[in-house]
Amino acid sequence: MKLTVYTREGSDAGRTVELDETIFGIEPNDHAIWLDVRAAQAHARQGTHKTKERGEVRGSTRKLYRQKGTGHARVGDAKSPTRRGGGTIFGPRPHSYSVGVNRKTKQLARRSALAYKAQQEGLRIVENFQFDAPKTRDLASLLSSHDLDGRKVLLLTSEHDDVLYRSGRNIPKLTVRPAAGASTLDLMNAQVILLQEGALDALTAALGKTAEPAPVETVEAEPAEVAAE
Repeated sequence: MKLTVYTREGSDAGRTVELDETIFGIEPNDHAIWLDVRAAQAHARQGTHKTKERGEVRGSTRKLYRQKGTGHARVGDAKSPTRRGGGTIFGPRPHSYSVGVNRKTKQLARRSALAYKAQQEGLRIVENFQFDAPKTRDLASLLSSHDLDGRKVLLLTSEHDDVLYRSGRNIPKLTVRPAAGASTLDLMNAQVILLQEGALDALTAALGKTAEPAPVETVEAEPAEVAAE
């Protein structure tokens, strides 16, 4: 699969790039995408929820009235969960929501997300560019020149670019990420993925299948000479 390379101004740069079929041309695996997206969303949860149980609420431990002879149901102290102001029964406690996902499953999920975007014509390659200083206006102008106003755009760079990141953090629906740090959730959440040429190389290096090791040649040992008796 070949894609046209565009300039910063949105015009055709006069050349194309070849996409790696082992990344952008595979059959997407929906289950792998679901596993990785679920893990990313679970990791974002703080897990700091907490309610006070019977032993933690404020109040006396004195028994409110005697056990028998009152005509009422038996009751203990005021911190009982059945009374107003008492503790919570089996209340939530702080815990981690993190879910483990295998490395190969994560890579398959990212390949599948990129393959979906390639099939839906949601990939756009742009020449490498840099800003001398953080300028939101310049980055907004770049998006306008590519007819991406109002769309969810994921801009992938070859490496972390602080100037470019600061230029785009105030633009609605724009996310700037280094190619190596883009998650499956980032890829699936974007309508259009704007890739710098260097970012495409970084993705290919990170997600491409490594070459199989060359077979080791085995040399049969010559039979040892039998010592004469």
